[in-house]
Amino acid sequence: MRLIESLKEKKFILLNIFLSLYIGINLIGGERGLISYFDKKKLFEELKIKEKMLTNKLQDLETKISLVKNNDLDYLDMLYREKFLYGTKDEIIIKLK
Repeated sequence: MRLIESLKEKKFILLNIFLSLYIGINLIGGERGLISYFDKKKLFEELKIKEKMLTNKLQDLETKISLVKNNDLDYLDMLYREKFLYGTKDEIIIKLK
C-alpha cells in the first residue's frame, strides 16, 4: 500500500527518469543515433572517393573514344602495335606491363 502511495507521489520524477533514459538510449544507438551517423559518414566518404575514381576513368575512356573517332593515326598505331604485338624487323619491342 505504501509503495503505491509513494509511486503516486513521485510519478512525475519517475516519468522524467524513464523519458530521459529513452531519449538517451535512442540518441546514442538506434537507426538515427550517433553510432549510425558515424557509419553513414564513413560510407559517404568512401562513395565520394569511388565517384571521383569513376569520373576520372570515364574521362579517360571518353578521350580514347574521341581519338578513335577522329582517326588519330598515332593513337591507332599505338593500339595496333599494343594489341597485335606488331613491329618491324629493326624495332625492339619491350613490354613493360
